[in-house]
Amino acid sequence: MDWLRSLFVSHGAPSLATEDTPPARFLDELGSALGRPRAIVVASAHFETEIPTLTGAVDPRTIHDFEGFPDGVDAIEYAAPGSPELAEMIADRMRATGYPVKIDRQRGLDHGIWVPLKRMFPAQDIPVVGLSIVRDADAETHYHLGTALAGLADEEILVIGSGGFVHNLSTLDWRYRETLPYDWAVDFSDWMRECISTDDLARACAWRKRAPHAALAHPSPEHLMPLFVAWGAAGPHARAYDLHRTWQYGSLALHSFAFR
Repeated sequence: MDWLRSLFVSHGAPSLATEDTPPARFLDELGSALGRPRAIVVASAHFETEIPTLTGAVDPRTIHDFEGFPDGVDAIEYAAPGSPELAEMIADRMRATGYPVKIDRQRGLDHGIWVPLKRMFPAQDIPVVGLSIVRDADAETHYHLGTALAGLADEEILVIGSGGFVHNLSTLDWRYRETLPYDWAVDFSDWMRECISTDDLARACAWRKRAPHAALAHPSPEHLMPLFVAWGAAGPHARAYDLHRTWQYGSLALHSFAFR
């Protein structure tokens, strides 16, 4: 893990956990390349709260927070242990930076957490702590939230932001998974990728006003905010690296990045 500080992955649909597609195979290979972290912290687009919240269950349940996917997906279990001790340690660090923090000792792992982890770490034996994104908070807030995690890589703890690089379910062309992406989706993706690659945090944080087609790319921001958590967790002046790019259904960008 010495080659990275944090990751942003696009987790796609829950069916990514079982299908044979380029983004699924990428996650398989990424997990093998990373080796075995001591623990994993995942900021998930599907865990939204009013204040930052960490999962603190000893044996977190698998949450099937979706419907309408192929038979069997809603029966998948990801039986990784939790780590109340790690949740407490992270909470202390966040409080030290001025954030109010909660620990939810009942919540399990939503599909934004277990879908990528099932591909990356199928043995299900690494402790996992989920981190919420903050409802109605902006990109800068999530970046600074991530900075409270910046030292975890030195302790062999992997930080992942799990969301979607372009995510507008209302515009997906469900007939054609492999269709070419829409021009507006590519424009937004290229703009945000340039911000990340040049470490232009200020510009990226102003994405809603400055990015082309921002409202189309993300009608609601929750799938982009984990990117900023991962960016912050890498520490100041982090370098970003493209790890994977896949488009599905015209406007679903399953792009992933490493920060170091």
